[in-house]
Amino acid sequence: MTIVLNEPGVDRLTRVVDALRVWQDDRTPLQLHPGDLGWAWALGAERLAAAVRTWSVDGRIIAVGYLDAPDVLRLTTAPDLRQDGDLARRMLADLDDPERGVLPPGKVGVEIPDGALLREVLLAAGWHPDEPWTPLRRGLSEPVGDSGLRIEVAGPRTAGVRTAVHRSAFGSPWFTEEVWHVLAAGPVYADARCLIGYDGQDNAVAAATVWSAGPGRPGLLEPVGVHADHRGRGHGTAISLAAAAVLRELGASSALVSTPSSNAAAVATYRAAGYEPSSERLDVSRAA
Repeated sequence: MTIVLNEPGVDRLTRVVDALRVWQDDRTPLQLHPGDLGWAWALGAERLAAAVRTWSVDGRIIAVGYLDAPDVLRLTTAPDLRQDGDLARRMLADLDDPERGVLPPGKVGVEIPDGALLREVLLAAGWHPDEPWTPLRRGLSEPVGDSGLRIEVAGPRTAGVRTAVHRSAFGSPWFTEEVWHVLAAGPVYADARCLIGYDGQDNAVAAATVWSAGPGRPGLLEPVGVHADHRGRGHGTAISLAAAAVLRELGASSALVSTPSSNAAAVATYRAAGYEPSSERLDVSRAA
């Protein structure tokens, strides 16, 4: 088969999201999700499009990569081709050669779902196991218990509250109210909700954004954060419960989240909210 590597451009981003949506399944490991691109849409469609790569055959997208940073590629493939040797070898060639326009020279990292032949091909070519991540999943066949917080779905009038919680939680200034409006205007956000959790004193103490991939498919939490002034009170567990409940309302089959395994507190928080960890997934990296 003739495999074509492309940058999709803004006008084809929705096709990429549609492909990712179809590939989501509770029987497969956690992988690049439509919500990952939806969250990245906050920085603008042009910037997102420049960070996306696709591999296609006869017009069908069979693999998608997203440059979460210039030297970090998150990618997944169509499930039926996850063990395809031709695809794995072609992607190795594209990832290893900076002239192909996917990754720069020097040290780089790649996130690959477990069970993909590409992982074995990269390791055989001299790449190395890297940072371990813990994927967690909560099934949504049963109702989710009350979180204990008052939950509000953020809208234009409360976007400032939502973004203020995020900036405090992550110590990052970039997520402003203006950026939230860009996020919310993106097409992926039609299947998403930004949640604000308030405590008994009506303080905004936690926030999360949840992304549906459609009814009967896994949904994603990305991101989840607790205001720095209100940590250590169980609000991370509470907002994770609320996120699962909202995804269930959206028809999701399960709620997914992933965190570096080194962040033991985050793993414990999600487990307390009923999220069950899967086997650790190791990124792979190429040395400088």
